[in-house]
Order: sequence, then C-alpha cells, then structure tokens
Amino acid sequence: MNWPLIVNILVFIAALLLLAQTRKTNWSLAKKVLAGLLLGVVFGLGLHLIYGGGNVILKDSISWFNIVGNGYVKLLQMVVMPLVFVSILGAVTKLHEASALGKISFYSIGTLLFTTLIAALVGVGVTNLFGLSAQGLVQGAAETARLSAIQTDYVGKLTDLTVPQMVLSFIPSNPFAELTGANPTSIISVVIFAVFLGIAAIHLIRDDQAKGERVLHAIQILQSWVMKLVRLVMMLTPYGVFALITKVVASSNIADILNLGSFLIASYLGLGIMFVVHAILLLFVGVSPAKFFKKVAPVLTFAFTSRSSAASIPLNIEAQTRRLGVPESIASFSASFGATIGQNGCAGLYPAMLAVMVAPTVGINTLDPVWIATLVGIVTLSSIGVAGVGGGATFAALIVLPAMGLPVTLVALLVSIEPLIDMGRTALNVNGSMTAGMVTSQILKQTDKDVFDRDDVMLDQS
Repeated sequence: MNWPLIVNILVFIAALLLLAQTRKTNWSLAKKVLAGLLLGVVFGLGLHLIYGGGNVILKDSISWFNIVGNGYVKLLQMVVMPLVFVSILGAVTKLHEASALGKISFYSIGTLLFTTLIAALVGVGVTNLFGLSAQGLVQGAAETARLSAIQTDYVGKLTDLTVPQMVLSFIPSNPFAELTGANPTSIISVVIFAVFLGIAAIHLIRDDQAKGERVLHAIQILQSWVMKLVRLVMMLTPYGVFALITKVVASSNIADILNLGSFLIASYLGLGIMFVVHAILLLFVGVSPAKFFKKVAPVLTFAFTSRSSAASIPLNIEAQTRRLGVPESIASFSASFGATIGQNGCAGLYPAMLAVMVAPTVGINTLDPVWIATLVGIVTLSSIGVAGVGGGATFAALIVLPAMGLPVTLVALLVSIEPLIDMGRTALNVNGSMTAGMVTSQILKQTDKDVFDRDDVMLDQS
C-alpha cells in the first residue's frame, strides 16, 4: 500500500473537517473562505517542503485533492450560465419599473467600458515601466500542457475568427445550445438572449398587463430559485478554495514564481492603480471612497478568495442595495452586466499587459501611439462577453492577441503565477461593477442616502 499517499489524503480530509467547524461560528462567508485560503497555504507549503514540486506521491495526492478543488470549479461553471441568464433577465424587467432602461444601461455599461479603457492604458503603462517582455520565459511541462489545452479549447474556435465573424458569433442562433456553454462566446450569446427576452417582457406588460404580470412573477420565482442554487454552491467555497490553494502552493515551482516576480508585482501595481481610478470616479459623483470600500469589503474579500465574478453577483447586489443605497434595478443591472462586460482586471489590464510583452518579439514598438490606441480600442470592445468565472482572462487574451497579430503562446507561459494574479483581478472586476452601479445611481439621483449613511447592516453570507 502507498502509505504516504493515504496519509496525505487523511490529513486533507482532517483539514476539511476542521474547516467545517467554522459552520458552528457566526463568521461571515468571507471569513470562512479566508480561513480556507490560509489553511490551504499552510497545508500546501507543508507538502511542498516534504515532497518538492515534481514528486510522484505529491502528484497522486493532488489528483485526489482535485475532487474537491476542480469539483468546486465545475459547480461554479454549472451555475454561471443560469445565473447570468436570470440576473440579466431580471435586471432588464426591473428597469421597466424605473422607466429608465436607456439611461441606466448607458451610464452602467458606459462606466464599465470606460474603466476598462483606462485599465488597458494602465496595463500598457506598467508593462513598459517594468520593461516586461516575453523573451526569455521558459516553457516547461506545465506550460506545454497549458498550451496544448489552449490549442484544443480555443484555437480554431476563437482565435482564427475575423472581427466580423466574431461579432456574428455573439448572436445566438440556438440559445438553448448556448446555455450549455457550447461555444467560447456562449456567455455573451446568453446575455443577448436574456436582454431580448427582458425587452419582450416589457412590451408584453404594455400590451397585456395581466399576462405581463404573470411573466414578471415567473421571472422573479426563477431568479429566487437560481439564487438559492448559487448560495448552495457558495457555501462550499471555503472547501473549494482550500483544495485549490493547496494544489497551487504544493505544486508551485518557486523558481518560476521568482522568475515571473516582476510580472506579478507589475500586475498588482496596475490593479492598485485601477482601485484608485475607481475612487476618483466615486469622488467625482460625490461619494466618499473610504466609506464605499468599507461597505463593500466583504464582497471584495469573497471575490478575491473565490476568483469568480459571477458567483459574487448575489453578494454584489445585496451590498449595493442594503449598504450603498443603490436601487435594486440599477444594482441588478450593474452586477449582472459587470460579470460579463467591461471586467477591468481580466478583460482590461491583463490582455493589454500580455500584448505589450509579446509585441517586441515581432518587432513592434510598444510606445507607438497609434499601436497603443489600436490595442486599447480592441481591448475595450473585446471585453464584452468575457465570462465571470475561471478562464475569463484567458478568453480575453485569446481575443486580443490574434486581433493585434500577436502569438498566443505567452498565455501558457504564465500558468505558474496565474492563480496568484487572478484573485486580485477578480476583486477589481467586482469592484468595477459596484462602482458602475454607484456612479449610475448618483448621476440619476436615485441613491438612498439614509441607507448609505448606516453602518450596521450585515450581508447575508450564510
């Protein structure tokens, strides 16, 4: 019998049981997830020190840990399509009550795309500041496997498409197939389908009040049902995060991380700058950034640890309505669209940084204003339809790089530090959507100041 493997699995199970004891506490979900993160770091580091990065026993152990870690990711992927569908459908129908569909969509989506544009410029700036380049990066076994997966899952389906073909691929010819995630662009197809259904519901209300009310009631029931499903999956987040972080820390090559340390530092500098940009936008519309960040901190903590913008939608909406005083119609709209459009981190900062790193290898001057303007424009437009779950940043990069005539190999070469950066990117994505909701609410003068001024409201993270 393989006793070291059995011991590792037993210790892993014991750690899960220890983590389960947090259910008996009054900790918020964010604290439970953070506990899972820290426990995963400790356990993973212990395994790494005992076995080293490439040990066979460690690899076999991780394959068992993946039942929890990858199982959690699959559950997130399971709920993302129905969640995005009902959230956007519900958001559009709620806007009928606000009688401001055009204005709310303009300001919310406009803010999301504008901040993505700024994020792309920041990505260009920090990459040039640090002098980052794809030259000299080593392609090991993990990187080769990642490149092979990219070739299988994306190349031919996405990267070979022209811009007109890609735009056409967004339009769903079979929405039920798109709901299964059949294509790389399924997420935006589902968004478009949900928007059209929502607008149809609005017209039905105008033409036939009785039927329209029944449709609205059905949508509300469906939305509540799916939200309960999402909360069930969210309850498993501490365990999923524990398993995933254990795998990352235990299997990480410290030399690879140190080799890519400059990219890691540059990425978090860029993320920090974007949080400052969000703060400036809030100041511009008369909101205290300090108070805003204090109120949304639990949501950002959950987003950081779970690495899923989509899974954060329920907490996102709740924080906006119960702590920021944003009307539900605006909150639902900004949170839902913010998970699929204009993600500052995954779809703005990250692909711009990769493009600047790759460009010198094909003889492009990354300081050329025309080239920068082209890159920023493509990054901003391609941010439409990036899924708010694992793989969104890869998806965005594989749209941007081919559109700029650049090779996609670099996407695979950063696999060793990808999880470390993805946590920060997700937090920025979610903050961007909440900022868009707050900005829209302030411009339209619909913010409930009494709610915003209260400090004693807790989020339901059970």
